[in-house]
Amino acid sequence: MRVALIDRDDLFIPLPDGTRLAARLWRPEGGPPVPAILEYIPYRKRDNTLPRDETIHPWMAAQGYACLRVDIRGTGDSEGLFDDEYSEQEQQDACDVIAWIAAQDWCSGAVGMMGKSWGGFNCLQTAFRRPQALKAVASICGTVDRFADDIHFKGGALLGENFGWGALMLSYAARPADPLLRPDWRRDFRARLASMPNLAEHWTGHQTRDAYWRHGSVCEDFSRLDAAVLSFGGWNDNYMNAPAALAGQAPMGKGIVGPWVHQYPHTAVPAPRIDFLGVLKDWWDHWLKGVDNGAGDWPAYRAYVLTAAPPDASAAHRPGYWVAGPAPAAPTHRLTLGPNGVLGAEGAIERTIATPQTLGAAAGEFFPMGLNAEMAADQRFDDALSVCFETPLPEGLTLLGAAELTVTLIADQPFAFLAARLCDVAPDGASTRIAHGILNLRHRTDPPSALVPGEPVTVTLRLDQCAYELAPGHRLRLALSTTYWPWIWPSPKPVALRLTGGSLALPVAEAPLTRCAFAEPPPVAPSRLTCLSPAEETRRHESDRISGEERIIVTSDSGRTEDPDHGLVTRATMHETWTIRPGDPLSAACDVVWTQHFSRGDWSVETEVRARQHSTETEILIDATLVARIKDGPETPEIIQRNFPARVARREI
Repeated sequence: MRVALIDRDDLFIPLPDGTRLAARLWRPEGGPPVPAILEYIPYRKRDNTLPRDETIHPWMAAQGYACLRVDIRGTGDSEGLFDDEYSEQEQQDACDVIAWIAAQDWCSGAVGMMGKSWGGFNCLQTAFRRPQALKAVASICGTVDRFADDIHFKGGALLGENFGWGALMLSYAARPADPLLRPDWRRDFRARLASMPNLAEHWTGHQTRDAYWRHGSVCEDFSRLDAAVLSFGGWNDNYMNAPAALAGQAPMGKGIVGPWVHQYPHTAVPAPRIDFLGVLKDWWDHWLKGVDNGAGDWPAYRAYVLTAAPPDASAAHRPGYWVAGPAPAAPTHRLTLGPNGVLGAEGAIERTIATPQTLGAAAGEFFPMGLNAEMAADQRFDDALSVCFETPLPEGLTLLGAAELTVTLIADQPFAFLAARLCDVAPDGASTRIAHGILNLRHRTDPPSALVPGEPVTVTLRLDQCAYELAPGHRLRLALSTTYWPWIWPSPKPVALRLTGGSLALPVAEAPLTRCAFAEPPPVAPSRLTCLSPAEETRRHESDRISGEERIIVTSDSGRTEDPDHGLVTRATMHETWTIRPGDPLSAACDVVWTQHFSRGDWSVETEVRARQHSTETEILIDATLVARIKDGPETPEIIQRNFPARVARREI
């Protein structure tokens, strides 16, 4: 039976300080009060996330829930000023919104919270603050540790995407409210532009796991998560670790990891997808309505075990099978790094790891979004530049959990990092990345301490979670490098690491594994937005045969779309170039251009962000320019420009 829904796109939620947050609300029309589900992100409910929102919230509302999609303070159509991701203000606002929702006459008083990426982070962070009405959360592509396992740093190494993400957020935050909802949009827009933070500079300046990163990291105290937590991740994303951590340590934590990129599990690639909305309905029914449907007794951890397939950066499907059980245990199957590159052989070794700055081009995007060659490609070319150890697998091998690498190294520089990749090598030589890990060697201690060139250090590097079955006749390869561009911003000088010993602890799965299954999702309705021009994506890898310089060039054009309900026309474009030369870490540079276009009739706003990051031996240089062009009727267009020059000292990176 079709449920009549109320759909309000003009709702404003008042906060205690008088600021109003813009919201869209779907709820059943009439009937008794129902539980509510909140998604709270900065990505504009009115246009940017509208197609995605409409695949989730109306369906869930028809199951007997009030679903709210709220723009964070200072973004979309919300009032106030945006200050940072996961800020104290953002988290307090979330608690105030939940209290407001619970007090409405259409709400039963029970509230859930969900979201992907930003929303996956802040629903965990909000649960950490223990608002009374919040009973359960569903976190998709999130993290429990903002420093160790996010887009800014990994293993203490500065990620290239810290800058890329900062440029994107500068562009995203510099977007106007819709004049149809906000008559004060122009004054508000000027205030947004005037207060805009250069977040890439701010994030880069926090080079240790200080109070800034501990704020919002729920791993600081898992016991504070009183709400039931359901966490989703994907093996082709870089947020695959949270489900295992939450399943193992949150009081009511459950984890599900599929083969997916950074998308919702009912629309993500690679397939198979799952009936994500059906899973969520069971979750909400149990924790928000008290339905005895067994959701509280689900296995702690369910994972899709990938089986051997040729590496494909645009894989639409990955073969494998689902398993269920407890959170993965610590690895116990230890293999030594042996002579002649043999993994598991005994004997003394001495190898030098000194890889070219260009190594890493096959890594793919840090958080892939789709089928545009964004996933990890064939690793054999990066492997050929690395120091590798291998073991044959005549009977195959199944891994489930996180591997740990312990090595003794002697560095020739005070700044250095080590990247490790586990790969499945097929008989034809194709190399598929199974898992990876990175360690800035200054961060081998807490707080970090400088390397002393010539002095040996023994370090342990924990690789990311994995679930992978290597076929009989394949080989398991460990590839080690001192570079991984453009994922990792290079060390100040070329580095050589003498490797004098080590071992690899593998998370070998206990047989037999318990198989499980998920239902397939129903077809997703196409977007209602009118396409005025098509979307387009490109990705190129170029090499200059004279200088050796390599460039990775990525472009994106969302196409022009129009909302048939309110007539807003939008378009976003991006051009990103990553440049480096094989022997020169200081040649590393990234240039990004983002444009945003909004129009309706004779009103239009266009913003352009041009940003560049490069470095010296002592500083990271981050420069950005923001230009906004405002046209409202026949008057002369207004142009506002801000410059963001930044120099950040390399204290620990």
